[in-house]
Amino acid sequence: MLTVQTIVAFIVIFGSLVFFHELGHLVFAKRAGILCREFAIGFGPKVFTYKKNETVYTIRLLPLGGYVRMAGEDAENPELKPGYRVGLLFNSEEIVTKIVLDNKDKYPDLRVIEVEAADLEHKLIIQGYEEGEEDTLQTFKIVEDAVVVSEGVENQIAPFERQFNSKSLGHRTMTIFAGPMMNFVLAFVIFVIIGLFQGVAVDEPRLGELTADGSAITSGLKNGDEIQSIDGNEVSSWQDVQEAIQKNPGKEIEFVVERGNKTEEILVVPQEVDREGEKVGVIGVYPPVEKSPINAFKYGFTETYFWTKQIFVILGSLITGGFSLDALSGPVGIYKSTEEVAKSGIFYLMKWAGLLSINLGIMNLLPLPALDGGRLLFFLVEFLRGKPIDRQKEGLVHFVGFALLMLLMILVTWNDIQRFFL
Repeated sequence: MLTVQTIVAFIVIFGSLVFFHELGHLVFAKRAGILCREFAIGFGPKVFTYKKNETVYTIRLLPLGGYVRMAGEDAENPELKPGYRVGLLFNSEEIVTKIVLDNKDKYPDLRVIEVEAADLEHKLIIQGYEEGEEDTLQTFKIVEDAVVVSEGVENQIAPFERQFNSKSLGHRTMTIFAGPMMNFVLAFVIFVIIGLFQGVAVDEPRLGELTADGSAITSGLKNGDEIQSIDGNEVSSWQDVQEAIQKNPGKEIEFVVERGNKTEEILVVPQEVDREGEKVGVIGVYPPVEKSPINAFKYGFTETYFWTKQIFVILGSLITGGFSLDALSGPVGIYKSTEEVAKSGIFYLMKWAGLLSINLGIMNLLPLPALDGGRLLFFLVEFLRGKPIDRQKEGLVHFVGFALLMLLMILVTWNDIQRFFL
């Protein structure tokens, strides 16, 4: 069932994960001097578009990921063959700023030439014969950020030094690795925020928050009670308290607690619950928590490490235990899980977002074609060989990998729809 709360939560979480992932690519690409043509969230038709400087920022219809389109990844500058007639616009220094391929009548200040030769990547020049001076071959310089206009659409040229493949192996590696890296950074920040506002559990024999329907509150225990002993056994940690309660489902046990300057004895009967086929006792109390920046930062590191390790364990079990579509989730499956988590409150939702961010980072690091890990694998081969693999062959591998990835996404999404809605 679609609810506004779940839809908003899903859009915010999914959009944030993709945004920060692609932001990592964008920031490090720009730091390396790479021309970034588009920063996109989603695929398919554009829903929103905004251009700032040389990059177009778009939100697209299909929430299946995102991308940063960098110069050099596709065929770049148009090939201006001899005999082409193009229009040129100049700046005050008589350097070409705009090359118009068609609809030249819309630009009254154009100077039209018949092209003899052009180099839009290295020399940044165009040679030709200007109308009225057909006997004189002229050479015109082109500014680095000149645009080519075709069918009313302006496309900035990409000099070779602004293209992805012109950069050092280190810059290219960092640009690709930065996407998954940002997902781990985002998860860490989310967990730190949780630690700051919710607090971090500490291993002390002290009662934290009590639930409204638990036997702790009905027996007279209070938040902040320092537990000295349970049934005559001294306790020194929260783990000791937890074990004593769990071992006595349905049995009356005596708590000796220090409250202020007084010591009190309180009888409590833990409620019996079934946990993975075993009967254990619970009294409806949370562990004590502390709110401090130091604990929050520690919590951020420990949670990020813990969930990273857990996801690798799950991946290992998938490989050794056999692959199944039911073990994977696409946008529909993530939506349904988000719907369930959202019922538990904002902090559970934030933790879910952190887990998804780590998951996205790890999945993108897998050495599969079309994923960041696949591209990093090609860089490793380039490092070992001392030269890059043929760009066309690498491009073909990534294209086939992307097609298979999209096919898998369709299958997973259809499987999710059958599981949850049919």
